[in-house]
Amino acid sequence: MQPSLQHFHAFRHDISGISLPERFTYPFHYTPHPLCLLAAQEVQEYIAGQNQWKEELERGKMFGVLIVSTTDNQIGYVCAFSGNLEGSNHHAFFVPPVYDLLQPDGFFKEEESNISNINHQIIGIQNDEEYLFLLKERTTAETAYKKELTLGKERLKTAKEEREKRRAENPSEEEIARMVKESQFQKAELKRQEKRWATLINDIEEKICLFEKEMERLKRERKKRSAALQQRLFDQFRMLNAKGETVGLCSLFETTPQHTPPAGAGECAAPKMLQYAYQHKLRPIAMAEFWWGSSPKAEIRRHGQFYPACKSKCEPILNHMLVGLPVDENPLAVDHHKDTEIEIVYEDEWLLAVDKPAGMLSVPGKLDIDSVYDRMKKQFPEATGPLIVHRLDMATSGLLLIAKSKEIHKILQSLFKNRKIKKRYIAILDGSVKSNNGTICLPLCADINDRPRQMVNLEYGKAAVTEYQVLERMKDTTRILFLPQTGRTHQLRVHTSHPSGLNCPILGDELYGKKADRLYLHAEYLEFQHPKTGKIIKIEKKSDF
Repeated sequence: MQPSLQHFHAFRHDISGISLPERFTYPFHYTPHPLCLLAAQEVQEYIAGQNQWKEELERGKMFGVLIVSTTDNQIGYVCAFSGNLEGSNHHAFFVPPVYDLLQPDGFFKEEESNISNINHQIIGIQNDEEYLFLLKERTTAETAYKKELTLGKERLKTAKEEREKRRAENPSEEEIARMVKESQFQKAELKRQEKRWATLINDIEEKICLFEKEMERLKRERKKRSAALQQRLFDQFRMLNAKGETVGLCSLFETTPQHTPPAGAGECAAPKMLQYAYQHKLRPIAMAEFWWGSSPKAEIRRHGQFYPACKSKCEPILNHMLVGLPVDENPLAVDHHKDTEIEIVYEDEWLLAVDKPAGMLSVPGKLDIDSVYDRMKKQFPEATGPLIVHRLDMATSGLLLIAKSKEIHKILQSLFKNRKIKKRYIAILDGSVKSNNGTICLPLCADINDRPRQMVNLEYGKAAVTEYQVLERMKDTTRILFLPQTGRTHQLRVHTSHPSGLNCPILGDELYGKKADRLYLHAEYLEFQHPKTGKIIKIEKKSDF
């Protein structure tokens, strides 16, 4: 073994009976190779014994293992953690970072201190006694002004009504003249009051403005410094690939929708391990990443489970770093259903319902594989409009409504939008649900750092409501019925797996639970008023599990 490889670990267990994979792991959708499972076990044993990290590890962190071969063909592994651990990027058991932004005498620490100082200045202004007094004084003045203005207008109205009564009594010209002068004086007095208040409030506003202009100046400086720091930081990340080619982070993200690297890019476990391997002439063989500790509040991560690399931070980086390696094909790109017939469960001259197989796309995606839309377009060439009324996840099976015309499509979509279509799903959950029935209300939004995952977000999430009823309890699983009241992306998958939901993922859910032979989720029932006949249509297709 090469003598300088302090972060290379020979297996403590016998691996002689384990065959090496022919190709490297496809990082965004994989089943861990047996060597990765064994390496992860050894790493987990190590971190479980590190009491100094116990508190941080309990909060949760992603770790990775990379199976490698040395130049003299010794098989072992290197490992890494995402981000930093206990405020440091360097721990003897794990590979170092691509670039250590936490080095004490580095530019990052220095500029981070400058930005922190700006933050303290902003907070100081926000808490300044004079500034807070002026804010309170402005509120008091505006309230008093509105009250006095309202009273003044009411007095004008009352005085006007009294003058109208006096005019009805045929007053003298002298009396009429007095009433005109009275009206003019009262209106002028109200204008003078408005002007006095406006002057007072304006004086207060000008004093407040001095504080707020300084805060805006500091915020602009902070933004400018932060952007410059981020750019300078990204320039330090020069990512290698198996061909020995080096590309900077900014170049790797130029063609992405955001055009610039997100915060934390290059600091995940996978890029760290590959960079170390290439720098030390190690041949990457297989890779896996696992979560250790509690699940974050928003995301769903389970202790000890394996997860694919994140898309937003790692996909552009890994697409480059794996160049030169033979890599497994994306399993989602395999067209498993090119010869599968799609069963039509219901059909009339206006619409139909089909039983979508698990593993088939509802509509065409980025991958060049078959979809229900493609099939329906071929089967009903005279149909107009978008055809597919609603969608099911690729992994979900069950009833999908198809409209034969643009008009019917629009009406059916409106029924879905207004929650006038009853839906029923059947699922098998991995675990035992505590209650027999109930309602889950957890707002959802996209996880922008790891699409297509969804996350629970109480502030920005859209309302998502699911009613459920346990049908059968088995040894380690639960058969359950769902009546979703909303139709958010991955709603049932997140509501079942999230700790604040049922805390039992759907069996076979690779995104939020564990892989199985399929995702055990089936859309078995639809009920709605027919858009043409007005009759109540009930369509059912039982699951095969």
